[in-house]
Order: sequence, then structure tokens, then C-alpha cells
Amino acid sequence: MSEFACRVLEWYDRHGRKDLPWQQAGAYGIWVSEIMLQQTQVQTVIPYYERFMRRFPDAGSLADAALDDVLQHWSGLGYYARARNLHKAAAVIRDAHGGEFPRAFDDVVALPGVGRSTAGAIVSLAFGERQPILDGNVKRVLARHEAIAGWPGTAAVQERLWSVAERHTPHERVAEYTQAIMDLGATVCTRSNPTCDECPVAVDCEARRAQTIADFPGRKPIYLGRALEPSRGQRRRRRRLVPAGTAERELRAAALADTAPQLQPLRSRYSPGRGACRLRLA
Repeated sequence: MSEFACRVLEWYDRHGRKDLPWQQAGAYGIWVSEIMLQQTQVQTVIPYYERFMRRFPDAGSLADAALDDVLQHWSGLGYYARARNLHKAAAVIRDAHGGEFPRAFDDVVALPGVGRSTAGAIVSLAFGERQPILDGNVKRVLARHEAIAGWPGTAAVQERLWSVAERHTPHERVAEYTQAIMDLGATVCTRSNPTCDECPVAVDCEARRAQTIADFPGRKPIYLGRALEPSRGQRRRRRRLVPAGTAERELRAAALADTAPQLQPLRSRYSPGRGACRLRLA
């Protein structure tokens, strides 16, 4: 077991969350919780989870229910594609697995709405199978600890993070470690105002050592589109990716790196849902 995993588990033994309603619920309950926890925080999920499980206590009852009933019990959580995928996956569990939640990783990851990290979390928490996970909280912990630069949505950064996650996942106490590393990111190594003094791996955290915690993980690039009119009747569109938060003059510089110097902003705006800076040559 790596020293990193040992320290995370020691921290979990003292401070980890051990009273969450799905922790003793079996594979089906853990699966439902993991889908709900995508894009949604624990404290928000708990009452929805408890209500959902009272109505749909097993995969069979979920599969047999009308989709409208499922969506009604999901109402308020948002991201309704998650509920639709739960309903579809429940039908797969009923029809292909006899109503029993599958134990094999390959069968779990094949369920609608289940990706590699979610499948890894389910089989490790429910069955103790050693599988690395890489949800948003874990990405943040590992990116900061190893100072892995770049947006985790890119293939190269994902590959590095998965490699680190694989290296640190122990062969013993797999379920506890999986919960521990998620808890660490959710409660200590938070997106803003992390409490590094309470972190069990802070002593060799590269981002903390360099005082660059806020730089990790890297932000998602925003789209910079510009319409160029180099000559009459001609139109071209160019694309560039620039880091979110770049000052407007830097955006302009990026757009003009290899074009004519005269540029006027047609419209410049940024919002979390759709970042854009549109520029037009004069």
C-alpha cells in the first residue's frame, strides 16, 4: 500500500463519513446514490435518495415503473438524463441479469449512464473489488497533489490522472479508500478555500509547496470564435481555445496572432454556460 493511501485511510478512520444512508444499502442502493451524486452534493442528495429508495427499493420495481413516475421522484435534482438512464439501466438489470445488480466491472460499466469512474466506485464500495475512481473530487485531490497541469477533460490529462489513481488505489481496504478519497476532496481539498492544514497528504502536495493550489485542476478552455473578412465576399471562421478567465486584451491577442492588426469587438461576453468572445475585423 502506498504511503499516500495509508495517510488517506488514517484520515478517514478519524474524520471520514461513515453514516451516509447508502453505505449499507448494497449494490443497488450504491448505484442509485452514485448516479444522484453526479453533479449534486451529498447533503442535497440525501432526502431525494431516501424518498427514491422508498418508492423503488430494488431494480425490478424501478424497471417496472412508468418513466413519468421515476421522473416525478427525481424532480428537484435536475439533470434528468440521469433519471432516464437509471430507468433504462434498471430494465437491463431486470432482463439481462435476473434483477440482480451485476458484480462484474464490465457489466456495470455497460449500463446506461455509467462511466468508468462510476462503475469503479460501485464495484469497490459494494463488492470490495480494486478499481480506481476519478470523479470530480478525486481529480482535484490528485491534480493538486501531483501538480498535474491542464484541464482534466483532455485525453492527455485524463490519462495522467488515471495513472496516478491506479498507482494509489490499494489492494486492501478498497471500499474504505474509495470513500476516503472522495470524502477528502469533498470536505478538505475543496474547490475554493481548501483546508490544507487538515489534509493528510499536504506535506508532499506539489501545488501547496509551490503555492499554486488555485491553478489545479486546470480550467476548461472557452471557445473563441471570430469571423474574418480578409476580402470582399469571403468569410472564414477560425477557432482557438484559450483558458477561461483570460483578460479581454489577451483574447484579442490570441485572435490576432497571425492575422491583420485591426480588430474591433463585435460582442464580448462570458457566462458559465456558454463562454464566447466574438471579434470582427474592421
